[in-house]
Amino acid sequence: MSTTLLVVQHVDHEGPDLIADLARERQMQIDVRRPSLGDPFPDPDGCRNTIALVLGGPMSVNDRLQPGMDWLQRELDWLTSWHQQQKPVLGICLGAQLLTMAAGGSVEQLLVGHPAHPLKEVGFGAIHWVVDPSEEPLLQGLHPSETVLHWHGDRIRLPSEATLLGSSLHCKEQVFRVKRHAIGLQCHLEVSGSSLENWIRADRSYVVNAMGADGPEQLQNDWKRQSADLNRSGRRLFSNALTQLLAEL
Repeated sequence: MSTTLLVVQHVDHEGPDLIADLARERQMQIDVRRPSLGDPFPDPDGCRNTIALVLGGPMSVNDRLQPGMDWLQRELDWLTSWHQQQKPVLGICLGAQLLTMAAGGSVEQLLVGHPAHPLKEVGFGAIHWVVDPSEEPLLQGLHPSETVLHWHGDRIRLPSEATLLGSSLHCKEQVFRVKRHAIGLQCHLEVSGSSLENWIRADRSYVVNAMGADGPEQLQNDWKRQSADLNRSGRRLFSNALTQLLAEL
């Protein structure tokens, strides 16, 4: 029986990229839903052989109570039901925040320093694993530290049932899992070069605010230098993730 990758996409320029490529290599079907455009969610009770992939976006999960954002609350309600039935899910950035909320955690503004001040963590930087990669199936084949793309200004507070796997210098909660059926990444390893160009165009003011006036150019130059390594680590991590989540079906 065929399996489906149910992609929950929030904005045009943030698609599944590498993860969709890996899913197609496994002969999975791709089903894209756009909740902000009114697309319905499938009933978790009747959804079989499906992995949910919840992508990122410029909004925060805490924006769900703002005017015009009721679709985000509906998405959280749906994901909560999906998670409670222990159906497999992979959350990226906003998706990881939604997964955290669905599992009983919380999301807050990322603050650093003393006195504490807000930080937008944007750009290519390292994360390190807080567990031994050789002992965690999700991290098999990865180096003790890997470079990822950061693009957020919030921090996840994990629920008690979650296991923290990876952290960055400024944000502890970067990669985690909840039991075996749910995986979250605050950071990005799925993005392609063409998508990154679209991200920069769409969120240029956010990048400049976080990195300075030369931020967009720095991102482009860093991508040129590191894209091969990013693709390697992303392919390994998401291959591991799909293998783990498919086993939960």
